[in-house]
Amino acid sequence: MQSVREIYKVGYGPSSSHTIGPVRAAEIFVTKYPELHRFRVSLYGSLALTGKGHHTDLALQKAFLPNDVEILWKPEESLPLHPNGMIFESIENEAGKVVDSWTVYSIGGGDLLDDSGVLNSKKIYAHNKMSDILKWCKNEGKTLWEYVEDNEGKEIWEFLHDVWHTMKDTIQRGIDNEGVLPGPIKLARRSSSHYTKALNSHGTLKNIGLLFAFALAVSEENAAGGRIVTAPTCGSSGVLPAVLFYLNRDEHLNEPKILRGLATAGLIGNLVKTNASISGAEVGCQGEIGTACAMASAAMAQILGGSPNQIEYAAEMGMEHNLGLTCDPVLGFVQIPCIERNAIAATKAYSCAVYALSSDGGHKISFDRAVKTMAETGRDIQVAYRETGIGGLAKNWEPFNGKK
Repeated sequence: MQSVREIYKVGYGPSSSHTIGPVRAAEIFVTKYPELHRFRVSLYGSLALTGKGHHTDLALQKAFLPNDVEILWKPEESLPLHPNGMIFESIENEAGKVVDSWTVYSIGGGDLLDDSGVLNSKKIYAHNKMSDILKWCKNEGKTLWEYVEDNEGKEIWEFLHDVWHTMKDTIQRGIDNEGVLPGPIKLARRSSSHYTKALNSHGTLKNIGLLFAFALAVSEENAAGGRIVTAPTCGSSGVLPAVLFYLNRDEHLNEPKILRGLATAGLIGNLVKTNASISGAEVGCQGEIGTACAMASAAMAQILGGSPNQIEYAAEMGMEHNLGLTCDPVLGFVQIPCIERNAIAATKAYSCAVYALSSDGGHKISFDRAVKTMAETGRDIQVAYRETGIGGLAKNWEPFNGKK
């Protein structure tokens, strides 16, 4: 498996596959031709179908500045290795001749794939199955965050410290910001009002309300193109920070414990990326929100003193109870149902962790099996429900004023 650094990428929303990934590809391609100033990018499949709502064209135009770039949309065509395919071309300024081309895919979480394989895919972990990692933990008498440290080195903590502080900054901005999100849906931000209402509530209403507010804060910032951390994607970036921020703020858990939770969550995300997918275009929203829920569940169980088996159980439930979740963004924007899904998944992650911690860690379906099932389910989901914007809520949506 890769480093957890490849799970947590700091970037700008609204989509890791539609903005962060294409921008990374553009930056790689343009630096190869410093003498050229004309480029062309052809977008295929899901990138073409929902790219405008996801701001793919705007992100690419900024990435190529001050050069000229032509963007071609090919929604009816697809490339062989992944639904999010792109062809980059460099063009001679005068003759208009194509100098070189590069076929590359944005495979989720900002990662890139071409004919040579996944870019920056250095393997640093000894295992790629949870069952093997649990055996290691038992043999060594250690827990999952220690497994991460042993493989990544102690310098991983400085990286996770920066990730955590970026997450906190995003939540604070999201809570402070009000108004309407960009785009034709005219969706109002709700984090600030949810936060205020939660502070004036008590007991369960307060606790759940705060989780809602924190998840909404990140998701709304993401939808507005703000600075976020993929966890594991932009579209699912609100779940893990919400749970961690709640535990840090309201349960008074210190930063070292939060960072250990981040390490464990990164390991869970790594296992899903290695054995299935975190790309909504490939496996539906179960690969994004389902993975984020599993990561947050495991992190909370870790932070609250769970055993490796209890942590694995929490992650398994987080994934299992999101199986089959479709990706159907209305008008191609990462707003409906994406923002609410982050809020609901945060509370689900909290529940899964509590459930696992209340058990002895024994259960019938392993995390590895749940991930395998998610991958199989993703392949069975029709293309209309995999980030194409042509099925589900995206197909049936219309403005609703609450009176029908």
